[in-house]
Amino acid sequence: MAYEFRCDAHTHTLYSRHAYSTITENLQAARNAGLELLGSADHFSSMLFPTAHIRNFQYFLNMDVWPRVYDGVVLLRGAEADIVGLDGGLYGQDVVVSSSIVGRAYQEEKTLFERVSDNLDYLVASVHNGDFARGASIEDATRMYLNVLAEPKVFILGHVGRSGVLFDIDEVLLAAKAKHKIIEINNHSLEHGNDAEHWDVCRKIAERCAELGVGITVSTDAHIACDIGEMPTAAELLASVDFPEELVMNRSAAAFLDEMAAAGVCDLTALAL
Repeated sequence: MAYEFRCDAHTHTLYSRHAYSTITENLQAARNAGLELLGSADHFSSMLFPTAHIRNFQYFLNMDVWPRVYDGVVLLRGAEADIVGLDGGLYGQDVVVSSSIVGRAYQEEKTLFERVSDNLDYLVASVHNGDFARGASIEDATRMYLNVLAEPKVFILGHVGRSGVLFDIDEVLLAAKAKHKIIEINNHSLEHGNDAEHWDVCRKIAERCAELGVGITVSTDAHIACDIGEMPTAAELLASVDFPEELVMNRSAAAFLDEMAAAGVCDLTALAL
């Protein structure tokens, strides 16, 4: 089966520090690739800065200046938030922010996570450093992902096939399905082909998504503009399990935005009209 991917919801800009393109360059690449929707999801993580200060993350606070549609491409405001604990905690949830980037006291005290995520459309939640889960039971790791899925702004579980954390696949997938939240098939995780260490795990996850009727999104995880919209290896993996096209939520902007609204994450369905 030939798959068409019209959305790329997990991409990075220069802000992520180990990425190399601007948001405008990514949008131009998305247009050139024939995409209908681009999701920018830079890292919200300790890997960027040694201190969790709001000034280091002000990039996310001013996204209201971004256009909703740029040169025919819908632009979504996201972040890739690190999962940092077996309780399903996300980066910044334990950091209280009492003053703004200019030092003015906030009337209401909120966490860094709240300050950042309140301004975003959605979150991709991913494990990058799984040391906290070393020695954890499958039950503990499963509960971790279930708690992450309960976070209102989380829409996508990012690259679960390469997290190195073993969990009950069916239980997590069925919980995602019940909440209309989606599982990422990450092309970057598969870029070395079917000999890569993550291929079998990602294939198993895709296979069970197909069998259980769980929606997915295929993403590039692009860290440079020329990779935007390029997902051939993920398409090969999906074809190997005869994955049903109707469960590919990034097949169109309308499908992606409808599912995000159904999940209660953010209703931007009007942008697909």
